Amino acid sequence: MSSDRTIPNSEFRIPNSFAPWRSPLARALHLNRSLPYARYLQLATVRLDGRPANRTVVFRGFLDNSDRLKFVSDTRSEKFAQIEAHPWAEACWYFPKTREQFRITGTLKAIASDSPDPELQQARISSWQELSDSARLQFAWAHPGQLRAADDTFNPPAPSAEVPLPHFCLLLLEPVQVDRLELRGDPQNRTIYTWLEGDRTWSTQAVNP
Repeated sequence: MSSDRTIPNSEFRIPNSFAPWRSPLARALHLNRSLPYARYLQLATVRLDGRPANRTVVFRGFLDNSDRLKFVSDTRSEKFAQIEAHPWAEACWYFPKTREQFRITGTLKAIASDSPDPELQQARISSWQELSDSARLQFAWAHPGQLRAADDTFNPPAPSAEVPLPHFCLLLLEPVQVDRLELRGDPQNRTIYTWLEGDRTWSTQAVNP
C-alpha cells in the first residue's frame, strides 16, 4: 500500500466531459495534498461467502480519459478472487482538512497479465512503472495471506522496473453512484451523484445529511 507517487497537477484539471463529482473530488485532493495519507481510502468488497471485506488502498489516479479510479493489487490475494466472483464494491474516502467524505459505489475490474485488451494492458504496465522500487519489491514477497514465510523470502532480488511481475494487477473502479458529504456547515451538505445508464449521463441531487 505504498504512497510513493505524487499526483500530477493535471489530475486536478477536470474536463467538462467528465462526471460532475470529479471537480469536488479534485478540489479535495488538491486542498489535502500536504497530507500523504489523504490518498488512502477504504475499499469494501464482497467475500466468496457473502460477507463484507474491507481494507485500505492507495489511490493511483484515474484511467486516462475516464472516471475510473485506479488501484493496484496482487492476483494471489483474496481480494482478486472476491472481485472475480462479486465485482460490486464501495470506496469510502475522508479528507481531514476539508472535512469531506466521498462514498463511491461501483464495479471493480481486475486487469491481470492475461488481459486481452491492449490499452488496459498498457495501463497495467504503466502503473507498475510508476511504483517506487520498494513498492514493486513487495510484489516479489511470499504468497500473501499464507503462513508466515522465512525472513529471507522478504528480501528477494529487485524485480524489473519495466516489466510487471505476472501476479501484479491493476484494479479499476467504475462508479455508478457517488455520495458526497460536507461535514462543515450547519446543517451539513450532502449530494448524491447517480449514473443513469439509459441516458448515459449523471444526475445530481442534494439530499438531507
